[in-house]
Amino acid sequence: MEDMDEESGVVRRAAGGSAEGLAAGNGARGEDGAAGAVAEARRTVASRGWYLMPPAVLSRCLGVACSEWARLDGHWEDLAVDPYAGEKGTSRLRRYGQFLLPRHGDGITPLPHEVFVQPDRSNPLYVDVERRFEPLTDAFRAEPVLGALIRLLGDVAAGLDDADEWIVRVHPFRVVARPGSLGQPTPEGRHKDGVTLVSSLLAGRRNVTGGRSTVYDAEGREISATTLSEPGTLLLSDDRATWHAVSPVQPEDAGEPGNRDVLVITLAAR
Repeated sequence: MEDMDEESGVVRRAAGGSAEGLAAGNGARGEDGAAGAVAEARRTVASRGWYLMPPAVLSRCLGVACSEWARLDGHWEDLAVDPYAGEKGTSRLRRYGQFLLPRHGDGITPLPHEVFVQPDRSNPLYVDVERRFEPLTDAFRAEPVLGALIRLLGDVAAGLDDADEWIVRVHPFRVVARPGSLGQPTPEGRHKDGVTLVSSLLAGRRNVTGGRSTVYDAEGREISATTLSEPGTLLLSDDRATWHAVSPVQPEDAGEPGNRDVLVITLAAR
């Protein structure tokens, strides 16, 4: 297994692990600027199945300042309760929206709000279950960082599938950890999302420990793990070739609740 250092983007060799891809995430070695960093992400996800992009690199790719991550996290104050996670004992807030992204051009088209259904051989808790979530707010849909991030993800996904259009599903999550209980970012455990590309962007975390993100190969072996701790850190994985899960979070200060805010965006070929 490889441990990912999100501060530098360098993969550290774990005991018995492979040194393959030690330079992944450092950005555009041999190429210049944001385009080179995106190309590196595309190549690495396609060849290895996952990629970790540090905040400074992502900010450069999106053309935003690192300070804008705090503004982005402000949208997490306007999420709605996830009743389905509540049935499993997890306090989670979320919203949901869909977009259509063409292969060429910058046009991102909002799609009508629909129930969320995950296909067979994906999430074991919710296969073929129609879940109804509150839609994204107008302010979140208009968020400049969101549009830039969707376009970047489309560039990465192009290295995995030759699709003319992508269905983009956007899920802002807040998992709440309270004293005496654990917050479960993935109550379903190890799973797939039934798409082509999965991305997890840390928007913020307060007074929590845990939340280690692990990627598994097709046979279920751990191939990488990291704890997203700095806002703007982006974890990408090829959902067709890997599985993923996140460990529980709990309050660091046992006298206060904590939360972990993550933006999950998936792309599926249309």
